[in-house]
Amino acid sequence: MKNLFAHFKGDLFGGVTAGIVALPLALAFGVSSGMGPSAGLYGAIFISFFAALFGGTNTQISGPTAPMTAVSMVVIAGIVAANDGSLEKALPAILIVFLLAGLMQIGLGLIGVGKYIRYIPYPVVSGFMTAIGVIILVTQVLPAMGYYPKEDAELVNKYKPQAEEIILDNILKEEAGEGILVLEDFEQTIKRAGKITEEDMLKEARTLAKSETSGVVGAIKVLPRAIQNINWLELILALATIIIIYGFKKITTTIPSALVALVVVSGVAYGFGLNYRPIEQIPGGLPMPNLGIFTNFELGQVTPYVFTALTLALLGAIDSLLTSVVADNMTKTKHQPNKELVGQGIGNSIAAIFGGIPGAGATIRTVVNINAGGKSKLSGMVAGLLLLVILLALGPVASQIPAAVLAGILVTVGIGVMDYKGLKAIPSLPKDLSLGPIKFSSEVIIMLVVLVLSSVWNLVYAVGVGLIIASLMFMKKMGDLTAERSDVKALVEEEGWMDEVNFPQNLKEEVYVKHLKGPLFFGSTNEFQQMADQIPRTASTVIIRMDRMQYMDQSGLYTLEDVLIDLKKSEINVLFVEVLPQPRYMMERVDVIPDLIPEEHIFENFADCLHWIDVNVKEKYTKREING
Repeated sequence: MKNLFAHFKGDLFGGVTAGIVALPLALAFGVSSGMGPSAGLYGAIFISFFAALFGGTNTQISGPTAPMTAVSMVVIAGIVAANDGSLEKALPAILIVFLLAGLMQIGLGLIGVGKYIRYIPYPVVSGFMTAIGVIILVTQVLPAMGYYPKEDAELVNKYKPQAEEIILDNILKEEAGEGILVLEDFEQTIKRAGKITEEDMLKEARTLAKSETSGVVGAIKVLPRAIQNINWLELILALATIIIIYGFKKITTTIPSALVALVVVSGVAYGFGLNYRPIEQIPGGLPMPNLGIFTNFELGQVTPYVFTALTLALLGAIDSLLTSVVADNMTKTKHQPNKELVGQGIGNSIAAIFGGIPGAGATIRTVVNINAGGKSKLSGMVAGLLLLVILLALGPVASQIPAAVLAGILVTVGIGVMDYKGLKAIPSLPKDLSLGPIKFSSEVIIMLVVLVLSSVWNLVYAVGVGLIIASLMFMKKMGDLTAERSDVKALVEEEGWMDEVNFPQNLKEEVYVKHLKGPLFFGSTNEFQQMADQIPRTASTVIIRMDRMQYMDQSGLYTLEDVLIDLKKSEINVLFVEVLPQPRYMMERVDVIPDLIPEEHIFENFADCLHWIDVNVKEKYTKREING
């Protein structure tokens, strides 16, 4: 406790400043997620406080972030669509997914996954971050123009026939489940169909219109209609917000420009009584736990989203730990990655119970906190408490903020979150793949695949595809590299090692040396399999030097076994030199040692092996015989 308050003044200023920066972003991310501004605010309050309290990075400020919000949008939209377009009906299932993601993060921290996050390839992260920017930017263009597809009567009417089909299909499914659907008697079906009202079809059509125009592809499809139906007041408010955000940064960075834009544009719109569209009402009073996530829990609703919950957990982990590294560099400290994951998981779990959207460590807010004097966990807790005070004191005032202002803020977030460093590097990255005369960079391909698939298909699957492609390309490179370094050649052709200079010259056609350099794994087995064919008919003995082969996997083990069997059939002796513990352990498990390679053919050093050669190998071929 003493350490917690050791830097009270700096932590207080840092936390207050970070909380002020977080306010407009929390409201904007809440709106963008589809759960409303209060969900963003609740997420910021609880994640900031509890992730700081239990986390492993002293100066980290956590809350809703662009990547976490983008993935949350997918979850929310999918579950809402499966619940007749009703957020209220879908909310328990949505929050259960978020709670599950938080619990998974805690689990990841407890089993020590934190130290492995750094192994995710940069092209995957780069493509994903740029896709997040594209998604936020494109999807916010419509609200920035004041266009909402579900309120476009002409567009909604186009979906009415499809809406009627869906309603009838649902009736048939219900009756089949109740066991009252009989081919000879459709009386019940006809009665229920007759009760379908125009309002029912309109509600379903609006849900379809919103669903079909969501995401990047949907927004682009409906963009021409949005341009034809621009609400000029909303567009002016959004543009004014964007201009102030970028313009005010040139005056000073001491005061957050997003907050300035929020206050100024909202104040002008409200003060002049403009007929703008406000954000959803933010409920006053203390946030209350949503017990419906437990009382209305249905496993079937959540099961399809388990993988998405894991993705949220991993994404939050990556997002947070990258920010932790930034904090370490600025403060010359070292964070505890696994403890940080536990803290983030606790914060996300509690936020989910109170109806908040998930979040992670936020780089900009963390940097602001450090620059303002924050040094300990107290700064993150202060940021969360400040947002709670704002909620309690200014909830009704915040409810008057124009929706277009938050859309404008999100447009700048989308532009800012893109990985311009990765995009700028595209022309200069080495082109290591070729398709005929055209050469490509494997890293650029990975980045573009993740970027395109994330933007137009699915964020979750795109990252998985990117990781698979990156892994396959890495294996291919490592296999090629290992094969290149491990060619089987006669000793006179392969550059000998220092201790091979005294090798008997008269035995160089009978004895061949194979240097294994690097791991023998599934990426290099194809080249290694050619070993038996490469050894000429003059050979009576092959020495395999293994002191530089630290690792062998199961594929490598069985490939080695096949090669040894082939050599044995050709009556060629195989000698091992300096076998390291892991490969020896693998070979002993399947009896390669001693069945194929007896102990007397395994030597601790090359000198002992050379002595065995002098005693046991006789010269059979002269140069004249070979050339003849």
